[in-house]
Amino acid sequence: MVPHTPQDRRASRALRTTAVTAATALALSLGLTNAAATAQPAPADTATRTAARPGDIVTSSPTSFHPLPGQPTRTRAWHMEYRSTTAKGTPNVVSGTVIVPDDGRTGPRPLVTYAVGTVGLADHCAPSAGFPKGTTVEANLIQQLTARGWAVAVTDYEGLGTPGEHTYTVGRAEGQAVLDAARAAQRLPGAVQAGVTKDSPVGIMGYSQGGQASGWAAELHGTYAPELKVKGTATGGVPADLLKVADFNNGNVGAGLILMAAVGQDAAFPELDLAKYLNAKGRHYVDFMKNHCVAIDGIAGAFKKISDVTVKNPLDEADWQQRLRASDLGTRRPDAPVFLYHGTLDELIPYGVGKQLRADWCAKGADVRWTAIPLGEHVIGAVAGAVPAANWLADRFAGQATSANCG
Repeated sequence: MVPHTPQDRRASRALRTTAVTAATALALSLGLTNAAATAQPAPADTATRTAARPGDIVTSSPTSFHPLPGQPTRTRAWHMEYRSTTAKGTPNVVSGTVIVPDDGRTGPRPLVTYAVGTVGLADHCAPSAGFPKGTTVEANLIQQLTARGWAVAVTDYEGLGTPGEHTYTVGRAEGQAVLDAARAAQRLPGAVQAGVTKDSPVGIMGYSQGGQASGWAAELHGTYAPELKVKGTATGGVPADLLKVADFNNGNVGAGLILMAAVGQDAAFPELDLAKYLNAKGRHYVDFMKNHCVAIDGIAGAFKKISDVTVKNPLDEADWQQRLRASDLGTRRPDAPVFLYHGTLDELIPYGVGKQLRADWCAKGADVRWTAIPLGEHVIGAVAGAVPAANWLADRFAGQATSANCG
């Protein structure tokens, strides 16, 4: 996409409009939950679900994409289930959505594989469940991308919308799901006809939990999905060090996220045996969180301390620390450029964690463009960083040189 054409100016006007809408929708995220999923195809047999390659389509069906309830978009969309890989390296099936502008284009178009921030642990919280109803909060940010003529693949992550529990905050599982969503989009017949092909330039994008997932996708690309033509990753508000994030949130506004993360780690690694650490209050909150979305879960868990819900802190144990450290980012060099951004007043993910990720990636020779968002707390960081991040990806798709600022 060449900048400064009349088409780009029209897209720019659309982006300004959707950015304002996004700010409103994200601000309302404390009060919204996703609607129940629409009916989906019956799952394929177990042999089919496990024998395919990562990224192969298991089921697909038409769906719709609405940033807000009833808001039309000039897009086509498909719900899909596709093969991916667990954190332990075994086959699994993940659901997601592919969204393509309905603009008549058939030649290769850019594809963004998009990782959403925390939505919750229940299946009805999945992004694909909310897109037809207009209740998926980040749909407004995704619309910025389709307004540019880009296709977007949105993973639901492991265990959201598919059998099993959501492996929330398990970095490797998330990153693989993000990369396999791009592979699946390139193998989906309707999307292929609309220009999503193996020759499409690919961008990776995400914020918050999506920042962790997109960061992991960036680090894994060269070894897990090297055939994808990844041109860059735009990632923000990244929880790159889960132990530091847990310590920061213990007893604070984001305390509920700690328990949600413990549930996610336990889902991926049952040998951690979270249940033996929980007291009666902790068991109650876990049951509650597994059946609700982040807006309610966040309120229910706010300002709780780990000691309020446990008989013993699992984060003091070697096995838990090992598993959480295994989700750290910054230990591998992304093989494509990165746009990394973080609000200086982020109340959920410490600004220092973002700065350290920048330092770690830069020390490994990565091409990193770092942007601090002055006075930005977590939601402001998401909104303020979205358009610059998309502009940066547009430059990568256009083949422009990067301007790293590691020094």
